[in-house]
Amino acid sequence: MSNEVLLMKPNEIEKVKSHYMKFKVERSAPGVVFAAKLADTAITIYKSGKVMFQGNGATREASLWGTSSIQSTSTSVAKGDILPPNFSSLSVLGSDETGTGDYFGPITVAACFVSSEQVELVKELGVKDSKMLTDDVMRKMAPDLMATLTHSVLVLKNEKYNDIQSRGWSQGKIKALMHNQALKLVLKKMGSEKPTFILIDQFAERGIYYNHIKAEKEIIRENVLFSTKAEQLHVSVAAASIIARYAFLKEMDRLTELANTTIPKGASAKVDEIAAKIYLKHGEEFLKSITKWHFANTGKAIKIVNKRRF
Repeated sequence: MSNEVLLMKPNEIEKVKSHYMKFKVERSAPGVVFAAKLADTAITIYKSGKVMFQGNGATREASLWGTSSIQSTSTSVAKGDILPPNFSSLSVLGSDETGTGDYFGPITVAACFVSSEQVELVKELGVKDSKMLTDDVMRKMAPDLMATLTHSVLVLKNEKYNDIQSRGWSQGKIKALMHNQALKLVLKKMGSEKPTFILIDQFAERGIYYNHIKAEKEIIRENVLFSTKAEQLHVSVAAASIIARYAFLKEMDRLTELANTTIPKGASAKVDEIAAKIYLKHGEEFLKSITKWHFANTGKAIKIVNKRRF
């Protein structure tokens, strides 16, 4: 699957609309003026004059219009909403999460506002995709970011996570609720100041995300964009990712002290071994209180425990 994006003149856009009118679908994403869906291609027209063709037939459909592509991407790059020109320099409120794949420790979500005037300052502080930074570097960076930028950070500890997960909440729903709450908190702190856009590091399609939070009294919708790899698209999301990671690491430090053994990250065989050790030393309830109990690691750890007992 690929994306093709053309920048077209108003008269050309009218021709595109006319051509795909019988395939028209409704889209409520910011900036969208027309959308159509073929069997293998989605066509989206934006106020900016950009026309995006997305899907297996993207190149075929884009080639019908004889206009040079300004963006051609494959599935290896970011997916999601088309971002406005110069997006990286705009005032943006970004959000990201971490800890979702770790057996031990919490899920943390952070939201962070970076104004256009702060973008260069944040870059000077070394902010970039957290996957390119070590945990030690992020431990040093996060306090400066938290002191400089308007932000919020939420920590969902394991006891609460296990409770709501056992009641049927998926990780997608949990994350959506946390993102919405983190964004609300930052917007409240900002008062009358408003971000030009809000960018959520995409973990679910727009419709699924909003379905997860449909029962909330206040839902953040205005100027919200979704994209994968959002840390690479604006420093607000990169900063949020670093702050979320810092909060996760702080909680892992607490659990390490509580268990009196170094708590590993991830969900590997090493994690199973440490979980079994903690089970034997502190018991099942204690292990449950510091882990995501429904993960397969629980069963693996208990098997190790049973082998050692007998």
